[in-house]
Amino acid sequence: MIEYRSLRIALLGAGSVGSQVARLLLVQGDELASRVGASLELVGIAVRDIDAARDVELPRHLYTTDASSLILGADIVVELMGGIEPARGYVLQALNSGADVITANKALLATHGPELFEAAEQVGAQLYYEAAVGGAIPIIRPLRDSLAGDRVNRILGIVNGTTNFVLDRMDVNGETLQDALAIATERGYAEADPTADIGGYDAAQKAAILASLAFHTTVPLESVYREGITGVSKVQVDAAREAGMVIKLLAICERLTDPATGIEGVSARVYPALIRRDHPLAAVHGAHNAVFVQSAAAGDLMFYGAGAGGVETASAVLGDVVSAARRHVVGGPGVAESTHAQLPVLDVGRVITRYQITLEVADQPGVLAAVARTLSDGGVSVETVQQSVATATGMLTLPAAFSASAGDDSVPPHPAPTATLVIGTHEAEEAALAATVESLAASDVVTAISSVLRVEGS
Repeated sequence: MIEYRSLRIALLGAGSVGSQVARLLLVQGDELASRVGASLELVGIAVRDIDAARDVELPRHLYTTDASSLILGADIVVELMGGIEPARGYVLQALNSGADVITANKALLATHGPELFEAAEQVGAQLYYEAAVGGAIPIIRPLRDSLAGDRVNRILGIVNGTTNFVLDRMDVNGETLQDALAIATERGYAEADPTADIGGYDAAQKAAILASLAFHTTVPLESVYREGITGVSKVQVDAAREAGMVIKLLAICERLTDPATGIEGVSARVYPALIRRDHPLAAVHGAHNAVFVQSAAAGDLMFYGAGAGGVETASAVLGDVVSAARRHVVGGPGVAESTHAQLPVLDVGRVITRYQITLEVADQPGVLAAVARTLSDGGVSVETVQQSVATATGMLTLPAAFSASAGDDSVPPHPAPTATLVIGTHEAEEAALAATVESLAASDVVTAISSVLRVEGS
C-alpha cells in the first residue's frame, strides 16, 4: 500500500452541502488520495450546535464549536457556513495562517472579495470558489483558467434555480407566480422567505463574481443593477409564449463602449427578460442553471447543470479540495486573482438593449401616430407593432383632478373603448428607452402601460 503524506482539512458548517462534503471525504478518501498524492484527513467540523438534527450521520467526535482552534490546525479550510459574519472573520483567519480556503459563499465573495483575495496573495495562499456560482456547474475555473487567453465579451446566465423553477412553471403549466412559488417552497427550492431569490439579490451577487472574473476587473455588488421577478405576471408569460419567447431571470455581464466618452467599460445587471425559444437558455427548465459565454476566439460556450442541491454542490467543492491538495503536494504560492484591467463599471443607462412595450391606448384615430411620435422624439426606433382588436369593456381611469365631478360618486365612470399595442423597439440606450416609457405613460392617448420587458439573447 502506498504511504501518502497527510493534509488536514477543516470544515466550517454542516448544512445540506457541508454534510455531503464531509460524507464524501470520509467515503471516498482512498480514491481522492490516489488523485492527489496525499491523504485528506477531515480533522473536524465546526458547527453552532453539535446536537442539531442533520440529514447525514457523521462521526460525533468530528463536531466542535471551536472554529478558531480547528482552523489553526488545518492545511485546507472549507467554509460552507454562509452569510457574511462570522464567515468573513474565519476565512481571513484561515488565509492569514497560510491555509488554502474553499468557499461556496457568494454573498461573502460579492461583498468582500477584494479583501479576501488580497489577504490570500499576501501569504501565498489560494482562495477557491467554484461552488459559489452555478452549484455543480464548472464555470469559475473555465473563466479563470481555460478562457484566460481569450476575450470574454458577454455572459448571459440563469444562475438562480428558484426563479427559473417559478418562471418555468408559469410558462409550461400556466400557473401564477404565487402558485408556482408555493410549489417551489413545498419542494424545497425556495426558502420560507424567498426574497433573496425572487428579488434578484442572489443572482446579483453571482453576477458581480462572474463579471469580476470574466473582465479581470473588480465589480462591486452595489454596481450591479438588479430587478427581481415579483412584477412578472401570468399575462406577460402567456404573451411571451404566443410571441415565441420565454421570460427568464438573467444575470448579464458584458463589455460596453460608453457612447458619451468612447471609453470601454463593463456592465453587470440582473432582470427578467424575453429570449427567443430557439436560444439555448430557453431550454433550461426546472431548477437548473446555465451560463452562456460569448468570447472573441472560442465563440459561444454553454455550461449547464444542477444549480443547487447538497450532493451536487458538494461535487464542485470537492473539485476545489483536490486542486488545493495538489497545490500543497507540488508546492509554490497560490495564483493571485487577475483584476488588473480595472475597466470602469458603467451605469445601466449606458446599456444598449431592446424593449417590448405593451400599451393600452384609446381606440381613436391618430393614436398610432401619436405613439410613434413619442417614440421618435425619444430617439427610439420601432421594429415591430402589433395591435389587438379594440374592446369597449375597458374603463378609462383619470386622475382625481380631472374627474367629471370631484367628490361626487353619483357620476358613473365613462366607458372608453381601448386597443392594445405591443411595440418592439430596435436597440437603443437604456436611458433613452426608460425616458420614452415615461413619456408614453404621460401621453393623453395611453390609458395604461401593461408591460415593459427587455429583449436579450438575439
